[in-house]
Amino acid sequence: METQPNNPLHGIKLEQIVNDLVSHYGWEYMGYTIKIKCFTDNPSVKSSLKFLRRTPWARTKVENMYLKMLKNKK
Repeated sequence: METQPNNPLHGIKLEQIVNDLVSHYGWEYMGYTIKIKCFTDNPSVKSSLKFLRRTPWARTKVENMYLKMLKNKK
């Protein structure tokens, strides 16, 4: 497997990203920031993962939100 020293998302599963964001921000803020139904209407990790795996633009927004969270924690 290639090493990707400049990619902070390398080796982090989508489920871990969603769980970290939910514990840090909560569903309400995530739904307000990224307007997708799986965050606003009866949110769950399972439904979010299903949607994000099928929708590249939404996954990109969630990954960017995660990167901003990591940057702000430093």
